[in-house]
Amino acid sequence: MTDQIHDHDARVLNDHYDALATGSGQSLVVRLRAAFRDAGRDPERLTLDEVAGIDQLHLGGRAASRSLLALGELLPDQRVLDVGCGTGGASRLLAEEAGCEVVGVDITRAFIEVAEWLSAATGLASRTRFLCADAARTPLPDRACDVIWCQHALMNMPDVAGVLAEWRRLLVPGGRVLLHEVVAGDNPEPLVLPVPWARTAATSHLQGREALQARLEEAGFVPVCVRDVTETALAWRQKHARRESGERSASAPLPGPTLIFGDEFVEMGRNLRDNLAAGRVRILEGVWHLA
Repeated sequence: MTDQIHDHDARVLNDHYDALATGSGQSLVVRLRAAFRDAGRDPERLTLDEVAGIDQLHLGGRAASRSLLALGELLPDQRVLDVGCGTGGASRLLAEEAGCEVVGVDITRAFIEVAEWLSAATGLASRTRFLCADAARTPLPDRACDVIWCQHALMNMPDVAGVLAEWRRLLVPGGRVLLHEVVAGDNPEPLVLPVPWARTAATSHLQGREALQARLEEAGFVPVCVRDVTETALAWRQKHARRESGERSASAPLPGPTLIFGDEFVEMGRNLRDNLAAGRVRILEGVWHLA
């Protein structure tokens, strides 16, 4: 029965994040390669700047990843597991800017295929690798990681206790968790949907800040520094909402999230902005260490 539950969760997330493949008949990799060619770029030779619009699908983009990187004080050659890595942007940033050895894991197979291609195209294939797996059941050995890195992924995971137990198994003694996460806000009103991580309330697994912190501590993770970065995230989302509204008039722009989510992404982004502004959701970043 447990395997059936996990298989169901995988199907739900694949259906959400790779919905366009069904309608178009083309895989995400094929669509993105074509979009780069249309924009005058060689899809086999890309820069990190050119892929920025599709490789970090979380609030704040690369700036948020760099903020978490600074907070976590990662060291060169540390082994990092990027949980819910999506298309691999944070994995590449950690490899390129911090010199870490990074493994990205995501349950959405289309994202893993894109992550592998983009790492090869940007010259980072030797410093990153990617696994299509459930975050609660990875194929990695015990104590395989010095750091767990996770940005905007727990809200997609119904089995948070299982995921945290897996983190505890994978981390070396004294290892750290670096987390940048969407949590439920103080406003009890229902979320305005769809949002980038869910189209229905049943597929959104937001936790409140206190509940999430309690779960982390129950799993053996001690907080080092936790801060609310909602206002920064809201300002970033407001700026990008304006840009996305005018995206259709641009001539062959570099690929952005609409090529992953479709035109519905404009509504998703607008709803996320409104949910942030109304206090229905908040954004945390923080560091915990394994006791």
